[in-house]
Amino acid sequence: MDYILQLVCAFVATYGIAVIFNAPKSTLVPCGLVGMIGWLIYYVMIRHDTDSVTASFCGAFLVSIVAHYQAAKHRTPMLIFVVGGIIPLVPGGLAYEAMRHVVANEYNESLQFFLKTGIITGAIVMGLVIAEVLVQLYRKMIRKMVHIKKIVPKVSKNKG
Repeated sequence: MDYILQLVCAFVATYGIAVIFNAPKSTLVPCGLVGMIGWLIYYVMIRHDTDSVTASFCGAFLVSIVAHYQAAKHRTPMLIFVVGGIIPLVPGGLAYEAMRHVVANEYNESLQFFLKTGIITGAIVMGLVIAEVLVQLYRKMIRKMVHIKKIVPKVSKNKG
């Protein structure tokens, strides 16, 4: 039951962000699904005692991969899906705690929260970037293969 509640909350949050950012109506549900999938990976990894940095990286990586798929499917920019999809992964609670400790003049504690927030944010960015690079490499490889297939039959026809 806990997983279902987590998935519903992630879907609603991502869907809501997509509405706020004026995503096309046909992409609202896919946006919610992208965020839900990213949060599912994060939550499953956290439940299995994985560090939050690693879980955030993996969640963001999968968000980017699924966002590329949805962008191609709906013929829209990938950012429509990525921006909403990473919202559940953003460490807002840690940033709040860091600022709360700053206001209370507890700088040692605030520094720990700020560092953890920065590291998780960096992991999210790295997950997005690495997925983007891999998708671009994959597309380039596919284009080369298609180009080679177009050339090879022409060459064999000329020889015969």
